[in-house]
Amino acid sequence: MTTETTTESTTDSQGRRWCWGTRLVVTAAVAWAVFLVLHVLLAGEWWVWLALEATPPVALVVVPVVLLAVTWFARPVRRGLAVVLAVLLLAGACLAGYVPTWPDDTSAKGTEVKVFAWSTDYWRMSDDEDAFYAFLRGQDADVYLLQEYLYWEGDDRPVRIDDTARLRAEFPGYEVSVDGELLTLSRLPVVATHHQPDPGTETGWYWQGRKSQRTDVLAGGRTVSFYNVHLPVPFRIGDDPFGAEFYRFLHEQGTWRLRELDRLRADLAANRNPVVVAGDFNSPWMELTGLGAGTRSHHPGGGTSSTPSWPVSDYSLPRLWRLDWLYTSGDLVVPGYRFGGGEAFSDHAAQEIRIAVPPAS
Repeated sequence: MTTETTTESTTDSQGRRWCWGTRLVVTAAVAWAVFLVLHVLLAGEWWVWLALEATPPVALVVVPVVLLAVTWFARPVRRGLAVVLAVLLLAGACLAGYVPTWPDDTSAKGTEVKVFAWSTDYWRMSDDEDAFYAFLRGQDADVYLLQEYLYWEGDDRPVRIDDTARLRAEFPGYEVSVDGELLTLSRLPVVATHHQPDPGTETGWYWQGRKSQRTDVLAGGRTVSFYNVHLPVPFRIGDDPFGAEFYRFLHEQGTWRLRELDRLRADLAANRNPVVVAGDFNSPWMELTGLGAGTRSHHPGGGTSSTPSWPVSDYSLPRLWRLDWLYTSGDLVVPGYRFGGGEAFSDHAAQEIRIAVPPAS
């Protein structure tokens, strides 16, 4: 029984037994198809899958191209397999965001708001504090959405900082708003802040604090909600993926991450203002998960969603991942958006954004 089943499953329509090369290529193609299906279903939904969400988008194109190149070894099924792999290639290119999108209308009318969103790499003032502040000040943004406003002692002890005096001196006329490690600066009138209760413990402000900060700002006579986001990392680079500590951390971070993402979605769903959501989402697959509530993502230069923003420094890795994202809702338009600057201070590229706020109808 077993021998017959195996023989049938590894022969072609003429009864010829498949060689090892054919079996290997077919198995790889099936495994890749299963991965794509599971990725669509599980991305942003299950903490275990977060480890695989580190897959760079370019892999969804490279893998089927490589498999197409070796279909020569699968002679009995070469044609059919090539068709299947071509479909997988197209599906992967779409999922990875390599399909160009229509750019926003650069001639959009309305009050322009300049936004600068950036993951600062744990407030790198110790390297060169004056240069760090000069870089921030040089952006001349109306609204700054800054993440990682903290220090770390060791690998697991976040240290709260208070640089309010320096911030007020460097940015006169700006309102300073802090929630945990999230810092928002606005020179536009702030209508409301939505601070979360402080847990009151030594490190609870970080581990139990919210990972999205909402500030309502008056722009062009309208109230616009700006969300400053920094979702938790799924795992630590360098941890042994075969060790128990890796999966303990993955479970804790994944549960935390999914909870914070649900909270952000719930706040957006209840918010009737047009919104701008920007920050470090620590995932290259936000196009698959989305934020809902009528939000839409934007891509630098009106290009593809896979334009990478990390790492630009600190890591000996190629720049393959987009971890920094921008969403808007309502009738807001984004006439200008690009990744640029910040390499001297952070591992993330900064998001330079121009928002057009049309007058109320």
